[in-house]
Order: sequence, then C-alpha cells, then structure tokens
Amino acid sequence: MTTMYRWSLFALLFVTCMEVSLQKKTRKGTQTLSRGWGDYIAWVNTYEEALMTMKESKKPLMVIHHMEDCPHSQALKKAFAVDKTVQKMAQKDFVMLNLMHETTDRNLAADGNYVPRIIFVDPSMTVRLDLVGKYSNRLYTYEPSDIPYLAKNMKKAKLLLHTEL
Repeated sequence: MTTMYRWSLFALLFVTCMEVSLQKKTRKGTQTLSRGWGDYIAWVNTYEEALMTMKESKKPLMVIHHMEDCPHSQALKKAFAVDKTVQKMAQKDFVMLNLMHETTDRNLAADGNYVPRIIFVDPSMTVRLDLVGKYSNRLYTYEPSDIPYLAKNMKKAKLLLHTEL
C-alpha cells in the first residue's frame, strides 16, 4: 500500500507540475496585436488592412516599426503604453499598426530601415514626411523622453491634408 500511495502521490505531483508549466508557456506565448503598445487600442494586423481602414475611416495611420529584442524599442513601448494622452489619441483618432518587419512601401523608410521608427500616413495616402522627431540622423525615431513631442506630432497628423481642390 505504501508503494502504491507513493506512486499515486508522485503521479499527482508530476501532473500538477506539468499543468503549471503548460499554463506558464501559454500565458507567455499568448500575444495580442498590441504587443505591449496599448491593449485598449484597436490595432490592425497588416499594412494593407491599415490602408483600407484608413481610407474608410478617414483617420490618419500611425505605423510603429519596432523589434522585440531592441532595448530602444522596448523603452519607447513602455513610455508609449503608460502615457494617457498618447493612448487616448491612438484609441480615438488613428488607425494603429505596429510592425516588427519592414513593408514593401519604401515611403515608410524614407531615411532608412531602423527601429524604433514612427511614421504617419494621411487618409489621402500621403506619407507625412514632415512629421519628424528630434534627431537629424534618424528623423522618425523617438526616445521615451520624447513622448510629449510625439503627442505634438500626433496632433499635427490629425489635421488632415487637403490635397483636393
């Protein structure tokens, strides 16, 4: 009976450990489209979907290029996710897309492929190359301390271009 009891206890312990391990993997592996940039923002999945949504909604598109293993991207993501002003504008006034890969649209890399990089696109399909960050060597990058500057550019992006006569 003791041997049977020990085996039962061992089996129960083993199954419990496996279940906890699977739960941790599932929790860690589950990732939403926000990728940590803001869970209450309606993110689109692809650049093509973003362009369609932008044209339909008449809202500007904000494209965030980043990498999971880039410390600068991670720091900007944390600052972006906790800033109430930026989060509110992103939720209400923009079509939002965050990418961990480059698109085929070379206009989204006007000064090169680097991360983090934030580019705005007007519903007229015009990439807003005039909305730049503070750095002359990486025009579309922002650091965590630049969030107020990013918010100003978001406000400017909301003022739609009028390209039609």
